[in-house]
Amino acid sequence: MPAASRRSSASAPEAGGLRIRLPWWALGLPVVSFVVLLSLMGAADPAGAAPAAPGLTRLLEVLARLVGATP
Repeated sequence: MPAASRRSSASAPEAGGLRIRLPWWALGLPVVSFVVLLSLMGAADPAGAAPAAPGLTRLLEVLARLVGATP
């Protein structure tokens, strides 16, 4: 059956090929977002330990005494 081995002309690409044009934002927005996130990560200060609130420290000392642990 020679007809079964033939391709239809509808599935074959045209001589010029398929041309797809992306809008400017399809490439621009990912690049801009990457640069912004990279700059935010680079500008971040290293995190330090936050000082405990005086009331919380006092509460933990009282709880430690109740349990029998020495502060």
